[in-house]
Amino acid sequence: MGFDIALVLPELAMLLVVALLFAATVMTRKDSESFAGAGWLPLGALVVLAVSLASLHGKGELFSGTYRVDMLSQFFKAAIAAGFVFTSMIVRRNKLVPGNDRPDYLMLLAISAWGLMLMASAVDLITIYVAMEISSYSLYAAIPLRAQDRHAAEAGIKYIMFGALATALALYGYSWILAGQHTGLIMELAGKEWSWAQSPMACIGLLLFLCGLFFKLALFPFHFWCPDVYQGTSNETAAFAATMPKLGAAAVLVRLAALLTPDLEITHVIAAFTAVSMTLGNLSALTQKDLKRMLGYSSVAHAGYLGLGIVSGTAGGLGAAAFYALVYLLMNLACFWVVCQVTEDGKNPTYSSLNGLYKRSPMLAFVLAVAAFALVGLPPTAGFMGKLFLLTSAWGAGYQWLVIVAVLNTAIAIYYYLSLVRHAYTEEADEAEVRPTLGAGTKLAGAVMAVSILLLGVMASPVYRLAVQAGSGLLP
Repeated sequence: MGFDIALVLPELAMLLVVALLFAATVMTRKDSESFAGAGWLPLGALVVLAVSLASLHGKGELFSGTYRVDMLSQFFKAAIAAGFVFTSMIVRRNKLVPGNDRPDYLMLLAISAWGLMLMASAVDLITIYVAMEISSYSLYAAIPLRAQDRHAAEAGIKYIMFGALATALALYGYSWILAGQHTGLIMELAGKEWSWAQSPMACIGLLLFLCGLFFKLALFPFHFWCPDVYQGTSNETAAFAATMPKLGAAAVLVRLAALLTPDLEITHVIAAFTAVSMTLGNLSALTQKDLKRMLGYSSVAHAGYLGLGIVSGTAGGLGAAAFYALVYLLMNLACFWVVCQVTEDGKNPTYSSLNGLYKRSPMLAFVLAVAAFALVGLPPTAGFMGKLFLLTSAWGAGYQWLVIVAVLNTAIAIYYYLSLVRHAYTEEADEAEVRPTLGAGTKLAGAVMAVSILLLGVMASPVYRLAVQAGSGLLP
């Protein structure tokens, strides 16, 4: 089969952005204001998004079947491109990265997004591993960039150490799968036996390989790094790290979930991790004062919600997981967008930082309210529809107990999510009011995210059908 360049246009568009940022890194820069990359990067990201949407119905295989372009891969590439549009508008305001380092910083984030796109199409376990490392290594270097802050250095070390452990387990698990099933191609693995009685070595290997994905998703028991890294790194970098890697992990998990059925031992283990992740994440978030730590534990809980669709093993469940990954990107990015605006000095905000926000910046308060309601799962937001699809799929697969756990955890989450709205609308600021300054592009980004969350809540069917169609293509 010949190489069809049209199949990889989204990846090439993102790679072109990386190349342009690399060119900016080698140019002579005398001051921070001379860096032009911050201006054109959102436009470049929009081009990548346009190319990804135009390639949505692409289909084919490359590199001897190890790289597959299908509805699932193109759905996630479009979601990654959309996330990169918003994150590029957020991270270019990062004042804690020195001007001379900004091209390198933005290039690292672009390389990470490119690696995530590769993960979406990788259908061979070793190819998935390489793509996962491409997306991770650049973040290892970007996390500590916070104006010589020792807490950022600590966050970088923790991220590297936990990442090294998780990827080592994934690579070790790959060797066990190769020994037990004699192939690493997902299409061939789909025809193999995955019960403990028939293939114990392969089952252990798959669980170990999943550890690398659990790390990126911040799913229990590989969640410990999450709140510390979010708290230590800059607000803008945390916005990227808290959202974009989740899409790559979700894409691979949806592919691998097609191998499993609800009655297998591996599926039961994932379901147990899902239940613990939801409960631990929500209970830990209740006690947090730092908003980024709270959002870190929130990520742990939402990784558990995503697991509801993974364990169902149906086209509806896989589609629900893909849909919720997109919704989570919008909800969490909207929250981090507000976090990045309320502190002009780049310090970590607390709940009290939101006091009187409805007076200081009505738009920030509105976007925060929409995002908080969506994260809880209240109608008419996309979060409600996403959770409804996930709960329905898990219930239909026989995981009624897991649905009950998810509903109880949603009730727990109401307290700390609505505390965001309470502080923004009912609490008065204790000190002189500081009105956040929002540029036209910043306002546009916040408005688009809020409107998207609401539109996906009232008109979810087209996107959900697209996601289910992507999931259906994975099942035999």
